[in-house]
Amino acid sequence: MNALLRWCLERWLNWVLLPISLISFVAPASSQNLKVTLLGTGSPRPVMERFGPGILVEAGQEKLLFDCGRGATQRIYQLKVPFAEVTALFLTHLHSDHIVGIPDFYLTGWIFGRRTPLRVWGPAGTTEMMSHLEQAYQFDIHIRRDVDEKLPAEGAVVVGQDIDQGVVYHNRDLKVTAFAVDHAPIKPAYGYRVDYAGHSVVLSGDTRYSENLIQFARGSDVLIHEVLDPEAYRASDHLYSSEQKQKVIDHHTTPEQAGTVFSRVKPRLAVYSHVVPFNAPELVAHTRKTYSGPLEVGEDLMSIEIGDEVKVHRAPK
Repeated sequence: MNALLRWCLERWLNWVLLPISLISFVAPASSQNLKVTLLGTGSPRPVMERFGPGILVEAGQEKLLFDCGRGATQRIYQLKVPFAEVTALFLTHLHSDHIVGIPDFYLTGWIFGRRTPLRVWGPAGTTEMMSHLEQAYQFDIHIRRDVDEKLPAEGAVVVGQDIDQGVVYHNRDLKVTAFAVDHAPIKPAYGYRVDYAGHSVVLSGDTRYSENLIQFARGSDVLIHEVLDPEAYRASDHLYSSEQKQKVIDHHTTPEQAGTVFSRVKPRLAVYSHVVPFNAPELVAHTRKTYSGPLEVGEDLMSIEIGDEVKVHRAPK
């Protein structure tokens, strides 16, 4: 009887432990992937189809937010990502559509779990802007910290840092590099390259055609680039004069120009975000004049997993 029990136990252990050993073998490879989620793919226009600019990059245990436009906080909550796990915020430039969501992310993140200071990297002016957040919301902070919920004080602290071109964040296998782009007269403006465990994604920020971006993006797996379709933009509403619209066109990238960038960089996947106008119908057709490689027009909550394969997942409609 003991021999029979021993035999049964050994068989049971082999059956149970085999899947566990397989899981422990597979998990490290999966954990080396980069996951990129487009929180918002729009511009200043407050449409429901495309929220304001914001991209979440998940690398191992770190979750990094790039730009914080309108609705970024709702999108993070919608994804069920704990606010305390978003460890850093990086700004491409200080145009309002890229930063208007910061107060919401700052205060709501504190209310819902962040217990450490909010750390923000961005172009010159970032440190000064961040230094005023605590003053602007001092009443709310005082009530929640000292009177009512007694939330931890450290979670209401903001630490801003002005950056220049170069590596701005480095933690083991994770490296974030800022590079100057050409969004003049808006200066400075940066794009970012994120490298993690042998994989990489490049975020253009707002820019016209940029040789510096091409240089920093070479060798990347995925390039996420802004785009403005001049024809569709000129035909959009009449809030701006023709002269005003032309000034906007002049410091963004057309689909044909973006296609040239993609052709020179040769990423495994090219993706459009910050789409202007939000409903431009011919982006792919115009891009195909200069680029024939893999291309996606980004949508809010689209995620891209970067590993041995590059996999795109669209949010359910």
